[in-house]
Amino acid sequence: MALIAVAEALEHLLADAAPLQAESVALMDAADRVLAEPLMALRTQPPFNASAMDGYAVRADDVASVPARLSVIGMAPAGRGFTGTVGPAQAVRIFTGAPLPAGADTIVIQENARDLGGGMVEVTAPTVEGRNIRRLGLDFSKGDALLEKGRLLDPAALSLAASANHQQVRVVKRPLVAIIATGDELLPPGSDLGPDQIISSNAYGVAAAARSVGASALDLGIAPDRKEAIAALVTKAVDAGADVIVTLGGASVGDHDLVHDVLTGEGMALDFWKIAMRPGKPLMFGRLGAIRCIGLPGNPVASLVCTQLFLKPLLARLGGRAFRQDMRQARLGAAMPANDLRQDYVRAVVKEEAGTLEATPFSIQDSSMLRMLADANGLVVREPFAPAAAAGAACSVLMLR
Repeated sequence: MALIAVAEALEHLLADAAPLQAESVALMDAADRVLAEPLMALRTQPPFNASAMDGYAVRADDVASVPARLSVIGMAPAGRGFTGTVGPAQAVRIFTGAPLPAGADTIVIQENARDLGGGMVEVTAPTVEGRNIRRLGLDFSKGDALLEKGRLLDPAALSLAASANHQQVRVVKRPLVAIIATGDELLPPGSDLGPDQIISSNAYGVAAAARSVGASALDLGIAPDRKEAIAALVTKAVDAGADVIVTLGGASVGDHDLVHDVLTGEGMALDFWKIAMRPGKPLMFGRLGAIRCIGLPGNPVASLVCTQLFLKPLLARLGGRAFRQDMRQARLGAAMPANDLRQDYVRAVVKEEAGTLEATPFSIQDSSMLRMLADANGLVVREPFAPAAAAGAACSVLMLR
C-alpha cells in the first residue's frame, strides 16, 4: 500500500466521525463534559424582586429628602420574606437575596441608615426608586436557552445549570480508548528487566493525551508477539465497548509485526497503512465494525507524534469537542537540510526573541529519544521536498505546550 500524505490520512480518519450518543449524568459529575443538547432554564432567576444589598426596604418618596425617620415594622432575611406591606414612613430591615416586600420600591443600604433604637431608623442619604433591587428574571426566565449544544461544561456553565434547577444534564458520551501494547521485549514500569527487555512506556502518554481531549482510556496491558495473545486483548476491547482500539507497535512489516494480520482476521476493514511522515510512517487505520482501529508505531516519539496529529482530533470529534492544532509561525534558530518525500515533525525548543518566535531544532532526532520530546515544546513542520533552510528562515511550528 502506497504512502499517503498526512492531510489525506487525517481526512480519512475524520471522514465519518461524529459525536457519540448522548447520556444523562448527574450535574456533580458533569465537569468537563460536552452538552449534547441545548440547556433550557427550568425556572426564573431571580424568582422575585430581590434585595441586592443589606439595608432597609422603603418607599422612595419617603427618602427623597433626608434625614428621614422611618418606623421599622419587620425584618426580611434571605429565605424568609416579610409578608406585610410597607406603608408611608415605614421600613423593613432586609438582607441580600430576600424578596422585596410589598409596598417598597427601593433599598437603602445599611451604610446610609442609622438605627435610632425603639423601632426607628434614620436615613441619611437619599435613594431613588429601584435602587439596589434585582428584578424578577434579571438573570434568566423559565424556558430561556442558557447553554448551546456542544458547550463544554466549565465551572461557570455548571453553576448556571444548577441555578436553572437541573439535577442532571445530557452530555456526549466520552469516547473509550482501549490501548494494547505489543512485543515480547516489553515489561511494565517497575519490572526487573532481562538483558533483552525494555520498559513499555507508550501507553502512558497515549492515555494522557486521550484524557486531555475528554476521552476515557482503558489500558489492556501488553500482548506478547503471538497472534492469539493479541486477539484475546482485541476481544477484551470489543467486550468493553471501546470506540477506538489503539495498538502500540507491531503494525509495521516485520515477521513479528502481527497486529495487521490479527485485526484483519477479526474483520477489520483496512483504510490506510503507512503515511509519508517522519516520525510515524508505519501508522495503520481501519474499522472493525463501528470501532476505529489505529495502529501506532512502536517507537515512543513516533507514537506520541501520531497521537497528537491523529488520535486527539479523532477523539475530540467523537466527544463533540472543538479541536485545533496550535500552529504558529516562527523563524529557525538553526539551519535545516533539504527534505525528502516525507513530511517532517522535528522536535525543537521554541522561545520568543525580540517579539518573534524562534524554533531551534535538536541536532539528533532519533524517534526512540523520549527525553528530547519531553524537553521540546514544539515541532517544526517541514513539508515534503522542502529545500534547505538557513537559520533565521521562516518555518511553521506545531506547539506542544
